[in-house]
Amino acid sequence: MPAADTSSLGSQATSSSTGRSIFPKGPSFTLDNFSGRDFIVKDFVESLSHSVVPANRRSGPSTQAFDPKPLIRTFEHALHRLAELSGDLEQRESELSGAVRRAEAQHTQNIETLGRKLDQLTESFEHLDTSLNPTSGDNLEAGGNVAVKIGERLEELDRQRTRAEDAKFLIQCWLEISERGELTSLEEVRRHGGGDGKVRCAHIARQLMKISQRLDPDSWSHVNGNGKAVNGVNGVNGREDKHQSTREIIEKFSETLEKDLLKQFDEFYRSANFDSMRECANVLHDFNGGASVVGLFVNQHQFFIDRSQLITEEVGGDAETWERLADPDGEPPGVEPSLQSLVDEVRVVVQQESFVIKRAFPYYEQVLGRFLQRVFQQSIQQRLEMVLEKANAISSLAFLRSLQAARSYINNLVDDLKAHGLTEHPETVSPQITLGLDQQFDDLFVPYFVGSSYIEREKRNLEELYSSLLFKFTIYHSRRRKIPTSYLASLAKSGSEMLASARDAYIDRLDSSDLAPAQKAMLLRVAGLKDADSAKKQNEIEVTEQDGVLSLPNSKRMLKWLAEGVGRGLELSGGSETPRDVSALLNLLLANMGEIYVETALDAGNDFAVFQESAKNEPDLSYLPNLRPAISIMHLMIACIHTVLIPLAASNLTIRRDMEKTTNIAVNRMEEKVNSVMQRTIDVALAWVSKLLANQKKSDFRPRDDALSGGGSWLEMLQTPTCLSIFTFLTHFHTLASHTFDGLNLTTFLTELALGLRTLLLEHFKKFQVNAAGGLMVTKDMTKYTELLRSWPLDNSFQPSLEILSEIGSLFVIGPEALRERLRGGSALVGVEKADLRPYVLRREDAGSVGVQSVLNAL
Repeated sequence: MPAADTSSLGSQATSSSTGRSIFPKGPSFTLDNFSGRDFIVKDFVESLSHSVVPANRRSGPSTQAFDPKPLIRTFEHALHRLAELSGDLEQRESELSGAVRRAEAQHTQNIETLGRKLDQLTESFEHLDTSLNPTSGDNLEAGGNVAVKIGERLEELDRQRTRAEDAKFLIQCWLEISERGELTSLEEVRRHGGGDGKVRCAHIARQLMKISQRLDPDSWSHVNGNGKAVNGVNGVNGREDKHQSTREIIEKFSETLEKDLLKQFDEFYRSANFDSMRECANVLHDFNGGASVVGLFVNQHQFFIDRSQLITEEVGGDAETWERLADPDGEPPGVEPSLQSLVDEVRVVVQQESFVIKRAFPYYEQVLGRFLQRVFQQSIQQRLEMVLEKANAISSLAFLRSLQAARSYINNLVDDLKAHGLTEHPETVSPQITLGLDQQFDDLFVPYFVGSSYIEREKRNLEELYSSLLFKFTIYHSRRRKIPTSYLASLAKSGSEMLASARDAYIDRLDSSDLAPAQKAMLLRVAGLKDADSAKKQNEIEVTEQDGVLSLPNSKRMLKWLAEGVGRGLELSGGSETPRDVSALLNLLLANMGEIYVETALDAGNDFAVFQESAKNEPDLSYLPNLRPAISIMHLMIACIHTVLIPLAASNLTIRRDMEKTTNIAVNRMEEKVNSVMQRTIDVALAWVSKLLANQKKSDFRPRDDALSGGGSWLEMLQTPTCLSIFTFLTHFHTLASHTFDGLNLTTFLTELALGLRTLLLEHFKKFQVNAAGGLMVTKDMTKYTELLRSWPLDNSFQPSLEILSEIGSLFVIGPEALRERLRGGSALVGVEKADLRPYVLRREDAGSVGVQSVLNAL
């Protein structure tokens, strides 16, 4: 250190001055003084100078002259010492350089030696590799095959050794059983052999059982190991006890081993020791196929213990929820809460236990399959049956809706389990478990879809709802007046029988003992009745005109109920039976909405129209607006059939054709009845117009002179009373027709009536003698009629007829010359046969005059 060096040098200088030497010894230092990290040249020089400066000069200024000789001697001595150190350093450097050269030479020699050894090793390895994997056919036997055969032989010898040891131990155990009646050695292995020892015990126990069957058959020929031998030979010299004990000892040991393993498995399960659980499960699988340990795991699972009490509880729920479920016009509330809770818990438990099963069982898919089977067949199935039984006690619709909601919710459970992966999580579930889940799901609902049981339930539900909804409608039409004509009565007979059948079926259903009170109340509410007793007293049921009229909202309700049933059927039992099911629903719809509802109303309208034909007063056409809802309902029904039902039968061409044929027949029948009502209505209107025309007075078109000169009242008349009556009636008729029809139907209907009216008017004016004043009235009446017809949306082809009517009226008022010009084709009468115009000219009062006769002669 610099401080140490300074101190050393100072001490040496002091010692030199004390000795009073003429040439004091210079400072002493070695290589170590220069090897330190803190060595500084400046400090070193200062220490040399400091050692030769007198103390009095160091303490203060002095007047003595400076003496450089001590410094010169000190520095010379230091230089001499540094030269010595430099020589020593060079010598050491030379020695080290020589040692480095010798080490490098030795290293090079070592590398060459190791290289030669590596080449020898590589050559040996290549030789060995060539011998094990020969490329030529001559060395095949001496090459790799020999090594493989040697390995196989060694393995075979090891297996023989193992079998020999096992056989020795097996013989030892059999001797212990047969001679001493005990299994000491095997018990020792069971207690202290660990997992491998228990596996070995299981194998040996099975082998001992087979040996006992072959070498000691008498112990197997006794019932339960004691009693008389089957072959009638009793044991001799006490051998019977041995015969009985060999089987019993082995079975007792097997039971003890199995119980011990099961107990250990349960303890490991409770402590979540999955590796030990797996070891026990593996042993038991080798021992008896694993049935006992799987049964223990599944049967003693806490989920089934906790749920055993809950499953037996009655299905609850508030009354409002069940009423909504049975209400055909309300939205179903969804799955029953207790079933939903169970399914949600199953989802969580199965996902959690899949992790345990994967780690605890080597054959985990088999265990998971058993666990899922127990969950579905015991927990879910029992609760599902209770929920559906409760729903069936409410109503048929409640049962169907509950079945649909339950199936949908449980199907979501199956999909969630598949997506989770279970034992394969996070991968998708294995194909075996997928098949198992699908099978368990199908088995849950098979009883509800056997044969035609499901579609029969749907049909019965719809029949009950339709019968309830149409009950007052059928009562009303069963009371309406029947046509006295035998022919018409025979035509209406089938419709009346169907009404009576539907009404009686509804009443019988209300009287049925298996009808739930809630369902009976619902059916009465749909029918608009207070209680079942009022339904039985048909003659006391109050019905109004409105009850016998078609209702579009009711028809929509019927189609909504049908659509719900179809959608439910597709979700629940969709498949090869779908065409047959929708065909049955089609027949049900056509029978109720078509025949009982629409056709009954059309028959009533037709009967009423027939009755009006013979009425002495102005006909009552109030039935005509009822055709509008009938046509609308027909369109809705046809749209539903062609949009919903028939496309669902596309997979079965025969059923589809039958459905189309049945639909066409029913629609044609209803259209014919609509056309019949329309035609009879036209006939009624024309018959009444004919009656009004028959009341036309002769004086209307041939007034007497006193009428003309009686104050001008006749001249002030715009039309005759008959014309006004017809105008008023037809205006009312047009209003009703406009409310009933629209578009092309209205045009066709009014055009048909206009054609009949034109015919009546043309024939009517051939019957009256017309004078000059009466001709004016004819013209006014014709103008009124044409104005009325022009206000109707008639077909364009009828427009010429309007002009002809106007021209016919003018034939009675124009002079002979103008008449001649008209008849020659100068008007709208072009194309009309002259012979057809002659009767009108002959009805002119001046038909005998020379001018008119000349016109007639020209015709």
